[in-house]
Amino acid sequence: MDRAKRIEHLRAIMQEKQLDAAVIFNFENQFYFSGLRAITYSRPIIMVVEADQHSLIIPKLEEKHAREKTTADHIHVYHEVEGNDGGSTDYHELFDEVLSGLKTGSRIGVESGSLPLELGTSMERRELECVDIQKDLARMRAIKSDAEVELIRKSGELVSGALKHTIENSSAGKSELEIDYHGNQYLFDTVSEHYTDSTLDFFVMSPSGVERTNMPHIFSNTRKLETGDVIIHSRQVGLNGYRAECERTYFVGQPTAEQEKAFKVMLDAHLAALDFIKPGVTAQEVNEAALAVIRSAGYESSVSHRTGHGIGIGQHEEPSLRFDNDLVLEPGMVFCVEPGIYIPDIGGFRHSDTVVLTEDGADIITEYPRDLESLIIGE
Repeated sequence: MDRAKRIEHLRAIMQEKQLDAAVIFNFENQFYFSGLRAITYSRPIIMVVEADQHSLIIPKLEEKHAREKTTADHIHVYHEVEGNDGGSTDYHELFDEVLSGLKTGSRIGVESGSLPLELGTSMERRELECVDIQKDLARMRAIKSDAEVELIRKSGELVSGALKHTIENSSAGKSELEIDYHGNQYLFDTVSEHYTDSTLDFFVMSPSGVERTNMPHIFSNTRKLETGDVIIHSRQVGLNGYRAECERTYFVGQPTAEQEKAFKVMLDAHLAALDFIKPGVTAQEVNEAALAVIRSAGYESSVSHRTGHGIGIGQHEEPSLRFDNDLVLEPGMVFCVEPGIYIPDIGGFRHSDTVVLTEDGADIITEYPRDLESLIIGE
């Protein structure tokens, strides 16, 4: 990844907006610009980009990591143990030190949704003006480079394989956690064998039964699958920091007539959105392509979320495929297309696929059968 070009792009935005510096606090944006993907817990990391230099403020335990992964001009280290040779134990102090060279009235770009109030207050105390650049950074990340897309495509292969191993090893009597295991083990084995010196992260949930599938976001637990269950198996896989998602709704044994009808409507909506999405259309038009199918079937009141979202470094990224987003889609954008319907006493129904927009249209990079017959497993 050419992160130097990304920082130069950020500096171009700073120049356009007449900013003297930018403070990057969101950990995904820090990875995007620096390559540092740290486990922060309660220890903040702060990136400050100026016209001629950029700095990192980091805890001592991440110092070696930062020096290996980044090209920061200055790394300011804070400590949390005694005997640190006089180094600072307070990142606030280091933050003030980094900003000390800026004149009163300087304009600072910040991420309004990520910057802690205490840091914003610190800048105000120094009479620095905060200017929101969150949308500018989201716009940068929305258009993926060829290298980013290649990693996402590989993640698409991995997540599709993991989903396949879970669904095809599901049966009544196994718990949600047990079926997740099969896909997880596939990931561990495949990445270890084929991707040298790579990082893997993943998210998985497999709510089962009518009540649990009506909760779109819920962790897998020890509930055992039963004959007649509907299951929404949802996975994301990240390879070296870039993610793809795949989800399928499936059944243990034959669905009821009501479930079969709802499944078909969901599938038609999913396919309508996949067929429609491409450069040149708007995000809200993609949302409407799916919603029109659901509305015509009388299930509009059973919709509780947008048709999809961007994906890449983050699990959910801008742009969103929702009713109020008139953004025109462009090549290089990557989306999860996932219309869902959730009906009390019947169940929840959602497929998701990851789609890369290209000059020629759209490539679906996740793959597993979507039709009902393929998604009924033996009891």
